[in-house]
Amino acid sequence: MSRPASSPWYALSPDDCLEQLQASRDGLTTADSARRLADTGPNRIELAAGRSNLQILWDQFSNVMLIMLLAVAAVSAAVSVHQKEFPKDAIAILVIVVLNGLLGYLQESKAQQALLALRNMAQPLVQVRRDGSWQRFSSELLVPGDLIRLEAGDRVPADARLLEAADLGVREAALTGETEAVFKRPELLMEPGTPVLERLNCLFQGTEVVRGRGVAVVSATGMATELGQIAELINTAGGESTPLQERLDGLAKVLVGSALALVGVVVALGLLLKQDPLNLLEISLSMAVAIVPEGLPAVITVTLAIGTQRMVHRAALIRRLPAVEGLGSVTVICSDKTGTLTQNRQVVQELRLGTTSVAVGGQGYVPHGSFTASPLTPPAGAVAGSPEGLQRLLLQAAVLCSDAELRQAADGTWEILGDPTEGALSVVAEKDGIDDFELRSHFQRAAEIPFSSERQLMAVWIDDPHGQLQTPLGPTAAGSQRLLISKGAPEVIIASCDRWIDGSGVTALSSDQRQWWIEQARELAASGLRVLAFACAPHHPSPERELEQQVLLGLMAQLDPARPEVTEAVATCREAGIRPVMITGDHPLTARAIGTTIGLTTSDGEVILGRELEAMEEPALREAVARCSVYARVAPEQKLRIVKALQANGQVVAMTGDGVNDAPALKQAHIGVAMGITGTEVSKEAADMVLLDDNFATIVSAVEEGRLVYANIRRFVKYILGSNVGELITIAAAPLVGLMGVPLTPLQILWMNLVTDGVPALALALEPGEEGLMERPPARPGESIFARGIGTYILRVGVVFAAITIVMMVYAARTGAPWQTMVFTTLCLAQMGHALSARSDLPLFQVPPFSNPWLLWAVVLTSGLQMLLLYVPSLSSFFGTTPLPLHDLLVCVGFSLVFFLYLELDKIWRLWRRRTNANT
Repeated sequence: MSRPASSPWYALSPDDCLEQLQASRDGLTTADSARRLADTGPNRIELAAGRSNLQILWDQFSNVMLIMLLAVAAVSAAVSVHQKEFPKDAIAILVIVVLNGLLGYLQESKAQQALLALRNMAQPLVQVRRDGSWQRFSSELLVPGDLIRLEAGDRVPADARLLEAADLGVREAALTGETEAVFKRPELLMEPGTPVLERLNCLFQGTEVVRGRGVAVVSATGMATELGQIAELINTAGGESTPLQERLDGLAKVLVGSALALVGVVVALGLLLKQDPLNLLEISLSMAVAIVPEGLPAVITVTLAIGTQRMVHRAALIRRLPAVEGLGSVTVICSDKTGTLTQNRQVVQELRLGTTSVAVGGQGYVPHGSFTASPLTPPAGAVAGSPEGLQRLLLQAAVLCSDAELRQAADGTWEILGDPTEGALSVVAEKDGIDDFELRSHFQRAAEIPFSSERQLMAVWIDDPHGQLQTPLGPTAAGSQRLLISKGAPEVIIASCDRWIDGSGVTALSSDQRQWWIEQARELAASGLRVLAFACAPHHPSPERELEQQVLLGLMAQLDPARPEVTEAVATCREAGIRPVMITGDHPLTARAIGTTIGLTTSDGEVILGRELEAMEEPALREAVARCSVYARVAPEQKLRIVKALQANGQVVAMTGDGVNDAPALKQAHIGVAMGITGTEVSKEAADMVLLDDNFATIVSAVEEGRLVYANIRRFVKYILGSNVGELITIAAAPLVGLMGVPLTPLQILWMNLVTDGVPALALALEPGEEGLMERPPARPGESIFARGIGTYILRVGVVFAAITIVMMVYAARTGAPWQTMVFTTLCLAQMGHALSARSDLPLFQVPPFSNPWLLWAVVLTSGLQMLLLYVPSLSSFFGTTPLPLHDLLVCVGFSLVFFLYLELDKIWRLWRRRTNANT
C-alpha cells in the first residue's frame, strides 16, 4: 500500500495530523476502519517470493562445465551403443555431474528467512480506540487514522504520530542500531527533512516501549512503514557474488572455451592426416573430460568447510561457504559502532569537581580502576582544588539518585541490572569502594521525582538522620536530616544551583562561575562524552517545592568505550591493505571521539552525516566514500547507498550490523557480517557470517583465515589444472604422432581427476599458513584466478608434464609395451611429485617435511590405489588397464621422477633469479 498522504507527520501538530487523517480523538468507527482496510490492505510485511527448491536444483546444472560433461556423456553413450559395449564411461560421467549438482544444491537450498523474521516482528496485539472505546485487536487490522495506546513492554505495531505521552521511552535499536532509549515528546514540531533517527514526536513499527505510556495516531501501515521500506530494500538488494564465485565462473568459461578450441584443432589435423573419424571422436571425448576438473568443486567445498571450522574456534560462524574465501579478498570493512567497535557498556571516563578533573581508569563493568586527579584553571573568584570528601559525596549522590544495580554473575562476569547509563554510576562508585546495595540500605529514599524528558532530571530525597552523608557540605548542612539529590542535563542542573564547592568548601555561585561550569560541560560533550550534572540541597522539604537553591557537586562524563583489542585490529587492517569504515546512528561528536581513539580518523577528521549523504548525487557519493571513514546519523537506506557506492568504486565490501536497519546493506555487501549476541534474526538471516562475540577484532581474524583459504585454493588450483593441461596435451598428441587408439579413456580420466588429483588436493587445503599473510595487500577486486603467475605456471608445467609423458608414450609404443597403461600410470605417479612440490614456492628442502602430514599420507594412499588398479584383476578389467611388468613400471617411475626434478629445479632457478634482481 502507499501512504495516505505525503505530509511529513513529524512537521504537523497532533491536531493537524488528526485532521489530515480524517480522524478524531474518539478513534475511527468500525465501518470507517473497514473501508480503510479495504483500501490499504492488512498491516503486514509482504514477503517476496524466493527461488523454489526445484529452481535452485535446476540452476546447478546451468554451469557451463556441467553442460559440456552432459553433452560428452550423451555422445559417449551413443558411441558405446554403436560399438555394442556397456556405456560405463557415460554412466560414470553422469554420476559425477549429478553429484556436483547435488553438492551445489545442498549449499544453496536453505531458504532466506529475513523477510519472514520481519513479518514475525510486526504482528503484536494492540490497544485500539474504536467506536469511542478502547479495544484489543490484532495489529494486522490497523489502518491509518486509528488511535493506539502503548505502555512499557509493548512493541509498536505501526508508524504513528504521538498525541500524548507520559515519560515515554522507546528503544529504537531495531531501526537505528543504538540501544539507548529515546524519549518521545508529542508537542515537538520537527523541520521537514528531519532524519528518522531524530523524529522525537513519532513512533515506528517494530520498536519497543521501555518506559512510560502514550497515545498515538497511526500514520502508516504495512509496507508503507519505515520497517516496510527496509523490507523493500532487502527485496531489491542485489546479493553480490563473492570473488571466489566470480573467479570460478571465469575459470569455467576459460576451460570450456580452451577445450572446444583444442578439440577443433586436433580433429582438423587428424582428418588432414587421414585418421579414423571414430578414433578422433573418442579422443575428443577424452579431451573434453580431461579439461574439466571434476574434483575441484568438491575440493573447494571441503576446503571452505575446513575454513569454517577454524573460524568457529575464533568466534566466527559462517552461514554461506563462499564467504570464507570472500573474506580473504575484502578491501573495505564497514562496521557499526555500538557493541562492535565499542563495548556497548556506558563507562564513566571523567569526573569534574571543585576545580579538579579526575580521570577514571578500568575496563567495562569490572569494579576496579584508578582515579587520577589533575588541576583545572579555576574561574575568577574561586579557590583552587576540592575539599576532602567531595569525590566520595559525588559518587554516593550518583548511586542514591539512580536505580540500576551492579551484580556479579555466576560465571564471574559483572553485569548491570537496569539502565546502562545509571549502571555506569554504580560501577564508578564501586571503584572507589562504595557498594550500591549497602549504601542504599543505609540511606533510604523518602521521595522521588522520576526522570522525564520534559524535566531532563531526576531527584530523590534521602533520609540522613545523623548527617553522615552531608559531612562534606560543612556548616551548610548543619541540622539537616534529609538531603535532596538531583541529576540530569548540565544546563538544567546548573541553572537550579546558587552554590558550589571549590577548594574552600561551599560557596556562592557567581554568574561567571556558572558560565565556567557550562563551558566545562560543553568541553566534555565536544569530546563525544555523555555528561550528567549532580547537585544536592540540605533542608529541602519535599517535591512540592521548586528544585532551586541547590549546591552543585560536579559533573560525570560517560562513554561507551572502544574495545581494548580494536585499536590493534584497525592497525592490522591498515597493514593488510584493508580500509575500516565506521557507520553509526550516533552523534557525530561521539563517532569522531571513538574513531580517533581507535585510529580510524583524527581529531579533526571528516565525519559525514546522513542528511549530507541524502543530498549527494551518485558521483559525489562515490567520491565521498573513497575518502571518508566515519559516518554518523545514518539511516538504513543510506547504509545501503554507502555499500553500493563502495562497490561501484571496485571495492570488495564486508558490512557489519545487528539491527533490522542493517539487513539490506548486509545482503548487498559481498560479505554480510551479523552480530551473534545483539543481532536480530533479520540481520542474521541476511548475513553471510555471524560474529559469536560481536567483536570487530574477530572480523580481522576471519579475514586472516579467509586469506589462508584463498592461498590454499590457489595452491591446489594450480596443481589440479597443471595436471589437467598435461593430460589434455598428451591425449591430443596421440593421433598427431601416429598412434591409433585413445591414450586415456574417460573413465581413467575421471579416476585421475577425482582420486589422483582430488585426494592430494584435499591435503593441500590443510597446508598451514605462511608468515606475513596479513602484511600483504588483498587480492585485487576482479582479479582472475590465473593472476599473479598462476596462469603461466599452469601452462608451463602442463606443457613440460605433457612433453615428458609423450616421450615415454612414443618409447613404450615403439618397444611394444602396453603404452596406454604406462601413460595412465606415469601421469598418476607424476602427479604425486607435483602435489609435494606444489606445497610452496620454496624448494622442498627449505620446507619442514612434516608440517603437513596429511599430504604425505595422501601421496602414499593414492599411489597404493593406483597399484590396485593395475594388479587387481577385477579393477584392471573395469578400468581397462594391463598389469605392468617390473621393467615397465620402473620406466613409469623414472619418467615421473624426471618431472618432479624439473619442478624443484625450476623453483630453485626462479628463487635465485628473484634474489639476483633484488640485489641489483
